[in-house]
Amino acid sequence: MYRTHTCGELNLEQLNKNVSLAGWVQRSRDLGGMTFVDMRDRYGITQLVFNMEENRDLCLEARKLGREFVIQVTGMVTERSNKNPKLPTGDIEIVIETLRILNPAEVPPFTIENETDGGDDLRMKYRYLDLRRPTIRKNMELRHRMAQEVRRYLDSQGFFEVETPFLIKTTPEGARDFVVPSRMNLGQFYALPQSPQTFKQLLMVAGYDRYFQIVKCFRDEDLRADRQPEFTQIDCEMSFVDRNDVLDAFEGLAKHLFREVLDVEIEGAFEKMPYDTAIAEYGTDKPDLRFGMKIKELTSLVQGKEFQVFDSAEFTGGICAQGCAEYSRKELDVLTDFVKRPQIGAKGLIYIKCNEDGTFKSTVDKFFSAEELKSLADQFHAKPGDLILILAGEQSSTLNALSELRLELGTRLNLRDKNTYRPLWVVDFPLLEWNEESGRFHAMHHPFTSPKMEDLELFDTEPGKVRANAYDLVINGVEIGGGSIRIHDEKLQKLMFKNLGFTDEDAVEKFGFLMSAFRYGAPPHGGIAFGFDRWVALFAGLDSIRDVIAFPKNNSGRDMMIDTPSGISDEQLKELNLSLKY
Repeated sequence: MYRTHTCGELNLEQLNKNVSLAGWVQRSRDLGGMTFVDMRDRYGITQLVFNMEENRDLCLEARKLGREFVIQVTGMVTERSNKNPKLPTGDIEIVIETLRILNPAEVPPFTIENETDGGDDLRMKYRYLDLRRPTIRKNMELRHRMAQEVRRYLDSQGFFEVETPFLIKTTPEGARDFVVPSRMNLGQFYALPQSPQTFKQLLMVAGYDRYFQIVKCFRDEDLRADRQPEFTQIDCEMSFVDRNDVLDAFEGLAKHLFREVLDVEIEGAFEKMPYDTAIAEYGTDKPDLRFGMKIKELTSLVQGKEFQVFDSAEFTGGICAQGCAEYSRKELDVLTDFVKRPQIGAKGLIYIKCNEDGTFKSTVDKFFSAEELKSLADQFHAKPGDLILILAGEQSSTLNALSELRLELGTRLNLRDKNTYRPLWVVDFPLLEWNEESGRFHAMHHPFTSPKMEDLELFDTEPGKVRANAYDLVINGVEIGGGSIRIHDEKLQKLMFKNLGFTDEDAVEKFGFLMSAFRYGAPPHGGIAFGFDRWVALFAGLDSIRDVIAFPKNNSGRDMMIDTPSGISDEQLKELNLSLKY
């Protein structure tokens, strides 16, 4: 037996007890007659004491220990004279009687502590060392606990956990597929699933009624803080339900996780906000409701004043930052540079300062009278001391820029408290969105999303105005999950395919198996998929999902630790009947 206890559980209740521990050397301190070693395992840290007077040889052996050596010790639990209240084991220490080095270690390339000196690439290359850091370990513990609570809640609600295949047929679901060549079927390919969408619908046709799985999904798309090429979904589907049935069930899951994992009680029903409202008031379909600062459209109010920026703009809008009229020219320049960044794309920033004496100061003073500036300020219910920031340009991009500016100000003004949670459902999305490059409509979610029945007539005249019976769960500006009521009628599914530009032959080739299944009695059904990595990151208070995934990829989609993607041998290429062309 290597250990009788872990390094995180001993306290004064075990005083004078002989124990055995095993773990890693966190650090050691040589104080002449005494040597102290902090020993770490997954559960915590315990201080070991080696006494030169009582056992010289053992103390000299302890002084040879380096960081990350794997050791086993036995000794007696004693009370510490200088207690450490920051550690659960801080009241005790172990006076060591035997020391065994199980494995020496090289000096690690970065410090394995909460605050490390390792950069991202170095940490990813030595991820097995990075995972030893307490902060990362806590993230993994949180992930585990959340997964168990998801399963516990969904099991209590009658859901079956069913695994679906990873080697499937390539289907158009928005992002690029990862493809896998088949050796046994030369010239043909599998695809890795972007989601188990068609399989969970087939499970509803099969009569399984309530399905879920915590499943890996794969999308070959450009990466950012909340994206990885492989990610984890909580994937769910229900039969004989309408939208409210689905929202009630999974609002219950969200409240369960908040209560059981964070000890946070979310009272009342989640707010429901139409997509059009979210875009108009927040510039995004994932609004952060922890603070106000809603967008106000000003287009008709500011045109005709001989200010070319406003007169030529399709859309002009602004936000009001309370108490920020004191911003200096330098601070305003910083905000201007922020909105002019390439990823945001605004051409400039206009401000109106509502001074404490009731006057106004603005970049457009010579085009607008004091009375007209007051009229604009009144649109925001601005008070003396407030700052109005205005952008103008093409509608979609300007709303997006205002959304980013709003979030930046929310961060600067400490309005985005990570211990405050404001969940909401965004509903009534557009069913279709026009793609200029392909010259046709694409499904905003996926081809199986049901339109709202009252909008069906618009398919013939204005398909872009058809609303989807779809919904997203947004928490603190993060899209946690999304879903829809599905099309379960073959005729309606064909109409959807037609509006997406599929020929009958395309539809049969891509989705013939699903269309065939619908002919055998498909129930009304709907579901949702949650980004599990994003949810864990939200609960951990992180902006990036990378540190809640055990072995993530970097921004180029590379695994720095195992150095992949990598080439394959000529023999493997020959077996697959493939040749490479660059």
